[in-house]
Amino acid sequence: MSEQRRTVLADAAIEVLADTGMRGLTHRAVDRAAGLPPGTTSAYFRTRAALLTALVRRLVARDQAELQAAAAAIAPPRSAAELVDGFAALARERLTGEGRRRSLARYTCAVESVRDPELREILVPRENAGRDLVRAFLAAHGAGGDPDARTHTLLACVDGLILDHLLAGAGEVGRDALEGLVAAALRP
Repeated sequence: MSEQRRTVLADAAIEVLADTGMRGLTHRAVDRAAGLPPGTTSAYFRTRAALLTALVRRLVARDQAELQAAAAAIAPPRSAAELVDGFAALARERLTGEGRRRSLARYTCAVESVRDPELREILVPRENAGRDLVRAFLAAHGAGGDPDARTHTLLACVDGLILDHLLAGAGEVGRDALEGLVAAALRP
């Protein structure tokens, strides 16, 4: 029960962070969001730093599970257009509904990690099936240079577009922007 309660609290903390920002992330706010009695969050996470660390670990776990499931559910891309389709779907998911809220929390944590080495270590990009699909695609289609470096750069650029659209309150990421990123990654 204890681990399940920690997960519920970490999920509630993600929601609070997405809705109110870093200043609004308090033990009391998480108690309210989780629908639990006052003091529950502080009983599980004594300090704000412990709460934030649990939130980031849960956020990364959810993101990793989502990327693994998405990669398992689709066939590997056979063309640049199919890779662009995959990035467009990822961007759409990250900019709408629950995905948007998690994106808000993720980017807030990324900024906070600049001053917190423990959070930075947790947020370091992880290997996952989605990253592996992109790396394999780039290698199979003759991307020049180091496929790992090209993969990292391409994914960082897609992430940057998502952040830009999130900040601007813009709609979907334009297909032409994604096509340009993929074309650049495929240059010999």
